[in-house]
Amino acid sequence: MEEKIVVILNEMSEYLSIAQMKKLQEVMLRAFSENNIEIKNIPNEEYLKMFLDAKAIEGCSERTIQYYRVTIEKLLQSVTLPLRKVTTEEMRSYLSDYQQKSNCSKVTIDNIRRNISSFFSWLEEENYILKSPMKRIHKIKTNQQVKEIISDEDIEKLRDECSCARDLAIIDLLYSTGIRVGELVNLNISDMDFEARECIVFGKGGKERRVYFDAKAKLHLMNYLDSRKDDNPAMFVTLDAPHDRLKISGVEIRIRKLGRKIELSRIHPHKFRRTMATRAIDKGMPIEQVQKILGHSQIDTTMQYAMVNQTNVKTSHRRYIA
Repeated sequence: MEEKIVVILNEMSEYLSIAQMKKLQEVMLRAFSENNIEIKNIPNEEYLKMFLDAKAIEGCSERTIQYYRVTIEKLLQSVTLPLRKVTTEEMRSYLSDYQQKSNCSKVTIDNIRRNISSFFSWLEEENYILKSPMKRIHKIKTNQQVKEIISDEDIEKLRDECSCARDLAIIDLLYSTGIRVGELVNLNISDMDFEARECIVFGKGGKERRVYFDAKAKLHLMNYLDSRKDDNPAMFVTLDAPHDRLKISGVEIRIRKLGRKIELSRIHPHKFRRTMATRAIDKGMPIEQVQKILGHSQIDTTMQYAMVNQTNVKTSHRRYIA
């Protein structure tokens, strides 16, 4: 019955204001209730469960789903009204209070805004609410900082600090392919083609793509496999028995530890990805091909990853302008 009410409200939306639509919705629900017509009352927590199930079916990673869960659960702790009654003003107030209490950055609060917006947009698409209260809450402007990449010298220092063949193989595979850390830990030995120096990875949404590694990475990968005594099909496993598949956290911790040894601040797997994109564009690779290698569906995302080398900008200016 509630779905039918939503259909009626959608048809009236072009004739009435938002305030009038809210009032009409309340009147219709009350009227049907008085006539003893059963109206399905779904708890807010049940909506969240259905949303997360939908995201899982769409192929979102466990990390993404967990991020959705934590963000929206925190929202539902503050929102006591049924979700169909939540207003834009209440959501603006929630985001403002959240930022003040947690003292988080604009980037963080915009990520939270985006997650909540996805939730309400899904509710609207599924006809559980009339209109998303997040539609008029736009992207939060943030300062565009030039993100650092890993220099050639620092890559050599990281290699020198590797005490085992596995870590050396990880460093060079990340550096030459630009794959995500989640793609790296999901690699199997059978995905590798050492003759062609390429491998198959499965990106976001389960999308399959082919990436390529250089001769140095090939050498270190093969040395690592030769040193292993286990029969795990995973490309990268833990150093200690029973040699389970390496997890994302394991890679992150290992790279941070190597970075601290050479006093390299803020080193993480994703920095290798940005470095690879920057190096490729800096050396003349067309942006469309970089997009293909990185597995981005939108080229704008690739442009955000790639930082143009400032030295080359200065050289080009002197060549064409000065």
